[in-house]
Amino acid sequence: MSKQAILHRMVTDQHICPFGLRSKDLLERQGYEVEDHKLSSRTETDKFKEQHKVKTTPQTFIDDKRIGGYDDLREFFGMDKAGQNGTTYTPVIAIFSIAALMTLAIQFSAQATFISARTLLLFIAVSMVMLALQKLKDLFGFTNSFITYDLLAMRNIRYGYLYPFLEAYAGIGMIAGMSAIWVAPISLFIGSVGAISVYKAVYIDKRELKCACVGGDSQVPLGFVSLSENLFMIGGGLIMMLMQNT
Repeated sequence: MSKQAILHRMVTDQHICPFGLRSKDLLERQGYEVEDHKLSSRTETDKFKEQHKVKTTPQTFIDDKRIGGYDDLREFFGMDKAGQNGTTYTPVIAIFSIAALMTLAIQFSAQATFISARTLLLFIAVSMVMLALQKLKDLFGFTNSFITYDLLAMRNIRYGYLYPFLEAYAGIGMIAGMSAIWVAPISLFIGSVGAISVYKAVYIDKRELKCACVGGDSQVPLGFVSLSENLFMIGGGLIMMLMQNT
């Protein structure tokens, strides 16, 4: 006999509840045959919540017992809460992994080889551009975090707003092969200020902060990752200067 579940979820012309869809998918993946009841209006939804004395939908019932919403359903199946919880390095791992693959693709396209003297510079540049893009998605959110530890941004908040544009410019300049004189000083400057700021905040002041390196909503802890980002910028500037002189 197949396992049965009853699901009540909101589906209207204006709104389809994402957690209702997730609940249905989870039940089906757990081998349940789902009796899917769609609440097609706000009035119908409110009536259902009042009837069952619940505050939210979706609601799942199994064996005449109310399990609850999506998080309750996951708990019923012995699963952790959905989504990223607490500090995580996932965004950084994703960015650097994609940056590495893009670097190899660009390098192979340009020189039909994956490794050359320019590969490291390209990796740094692509990483800088991708990290800048994360910051530019929400400048206010980024600066709200950044100004709590960057020594220059603390004194001049406008520098916080300028920072991701400078990072993007330096990264794009490295990819384009611009003259080192136009790019290296900026990369060295923002990288040096950033490295000193992170080192002071984390290793001297022992503050527990979230890193603004991947945007204002980051759950990445401030420390090694942000310090590495700044050291990359310094390294990129130095590599550009060395390549210019050879």
